[in-house]
Amino acid sequence: MIVKNEEARLPVCLQSVSDLVDEIVIVDTGSSDGTKKIAQAYTEQIYDYVWRDDFSSARNFAFSLASQEFILWLDADDVITESNRQQLKDLKQNLEPDVDSVIMNYVLQTDETSGEPLAMTRRNRLVRRSRNYRWIGIIHEYLDVAEGRRMLSDIAITHRGTSGPGHSSRNLHIIERWLAAGHELTGRLRFHLACELADANRHEEAAVHLKDFLADQEATRDDLVMACSRLADCSRKLGRGEEELQALLQSLYYDVPRPEICCSLGKWFEERQQWRQAIYWYSQALQTSELSAWNAIVQTAARTWLPHSRLCLCYAQMGQLRQAYDHNKEALRYLPQDPGLKANDQKLEEALKALPD
Repeated sequence: MIVKNEEARLPVCLQSVSDLVDEIVIVDTGSSDGTKKIAQAYTEQIYDYVWRDDFSSARNFAFSLASQEFILWLDADDVITESNRQQLKDLKQNLEPDVDSVIMNYVLQTDETSGEPLAMTRRNRLVRRSRNYRWIGIIHEYLDVAEGRRMLSDIAITHRGTSGPGHSSRNLHIIERWLAAGHELTGRLRFHLACELADANRHEEAAVHLKDFLADQEATRDDLVMACSRLADCSRKLGRGEEELQALLQSLYYDVPRPEICCSLGKWFEERQQWRQAIYWYSQALQTSELSAWNAIVQTAARTWLPHSRLCLCYAQMGQLRQAYDHNKEALRYLPQDPGLKANDQKLEEALKALPD
């Protein structure tokens, strides 16, 4: 782990994992609170690291201090829930000897009431130390696991932190200092800069960098699709509807239509009362619910209740009440206590009963 000023969140994280691992290595990058004192209750292996505006450098240093056969990495705002703790115990006992990296789910956001995942992705989370895998990137760093056998697991690490203007400001400052030191803005760093600018509501600047990134011949398919989605969002917030549509459609050049893109396209046509086109795209979202890309960000609503909810509205607008009723029922299967869906169910049932035989 690398940490800084995490006294509020570190105890929950370490408590969830301390009995599952054989050692805990914590690298502190300049805490001024009680982070290190809390860490001392769990491990003696606490090291200081002079921060250099480079997350991968800090993580590589932390990895260099590990001594066990495998390395599991976490952030201080991550937690392993009880069901996933048991799965991790089982994995530790039964991992096949030729596996070099285990890819796990990363739950980015959960529903406050149900605890169900709202957004998730995947990460190379457990890696064989002898492979010497390296972290890449000054921000939004990733493990370069280009060789060796990778295993896809359904174990999930849950993120309990928050992101917001503070994170964007920090990351933007890191990139600005990187460029001021004479480095070039290339590859994924340009994409990350664009996303940070968008998160900081600097949509015009973000759009410029996203368009430049989409011309990068070496960009990965997943990054290109995400860039199209972010560009569409920026265009929307700038009031450029046609550019929003163009960005969404451009994503289809890189991959099959993903549910998140389909729902955005459905929304675009729905807002213009083009019901048939909206119905097409919301229906398409339900046909492509499988996660094909391992590191894409998945919005679970786009793959479950949301298309059904919007199809209900679109069909109702076209006077096709039976289809509207059926899709509302499907949405209720995912959100049985939702007051809006329950009200729709009652209204549509009454309307269907009033129709002539």
